Amino acid sequence: MARELGGTGLAISAVGFGSWVTGGPGVMGWGAQSDDESIAAMHRALDGGVDWIDTAPVYGFGHAEEVVGRALAALPAADRPLVFTKCGLVWDDAGVESQDLTPESIRRECDASLRRLGVEHLDLYQIHAPDPAGPPIEESWGTVLELLAAGKVRHVGVSNFDVDLLERCEAVGHVETLQPPLSLIKREAAGDVIPWCERNGTGVLVYSPMGAGLLTGTFTAERAARLPTDDWRSRNPEYRSPALERNLALQDALRPVAERHGVSVGAVAIAWTTSVPGVSTAIAGARTPDQVDGWLPATTLYLDPEDLAEIAAAVRATGAGQGPVVP
Repeated sequence: MARELGGTGLAISAVGFGSWVTGGPGVMGWGAQSDDESIAAMHRALDGGVDWIDTAPVYGFGHAEEVVGRALAALPAADRPLVFTKCGLVWDDAGVESQDLTPESIRRECDASLRRLGVEHLDLYQIHAPDPAGPPIEESWGTVLELLAAGKVRHVGVSNFDVDLLERCEAVGHVETLQPPLSLIKREAAGDVIPWCERNGTGVLVYSPMGAGLLTGTFTAERAARLPTDDWRSRNPEYRSPALERNLALQDALRPVAERHGVSVGAVAIAWTTSVPGVSTAIAGARTPDQVDGWLPATTLYLDPEDLAEIAAAVRATGAGQGPVVP
């Protein structure tokens, strides 16, 4: 079922394919990843009705965009999905990541993304994250709006912004979309930025709806202990005691809901995010086609009030995560 992305005029699938893991290892990478498997996973998602892919230059320092470009090139033009990417996180020849939201860098990044992806325009261009030490956000946002006016991008948005930054950008030009983190473990966005977006006609694409793997239904304490050092999760406290035990208890508490609907725990976790008022769609990643199969039912899954009440009770009982218990 298609869902409206704010006031963009885009009607897109309730879940999109996220290519963060496609980038492979790195400072914020997910460890080794097969490009062929990534492409197969994207194609499986598209075959299942997903019609957009979210990526970013910093995922694998350009690698994820290149792999997405390969996946697009293998498809007839009529079957190609919408492509969303970002700007503002850059790297040098030594592989050191930094932020750069100067107008020159934003324009340069846009052109580089177009080349790597092999497309004539970007369907959605987003500032990846704010840079407190950079130029005023009004200057950076104004540059993104210039790319919109020039036709290089069709829609514009931001990611990981707070309400104050959203207000500052909105004063310059409409913020069409916001991409915040949201899951049953990380719920803070439901208390501030998502309500702001609902009031202002801004579409919301949430990322990590399965808690970056913790709520897939297959995650274990043993797997957490085996995470390689080139997987960012190995350094995150949510994957260590005592938070890990609470998160795994919440994962287990979702199983009865999943069983009633005949879907995976991951699909329930994603569908919870898209049930939050103000959320347009969710981004789900995958290493393999089988992982895509696990969450595809979330594109059509409806959680009724009883389901949502049971999930809210599980959040309270386990003490997992942070943020308001909604909806």
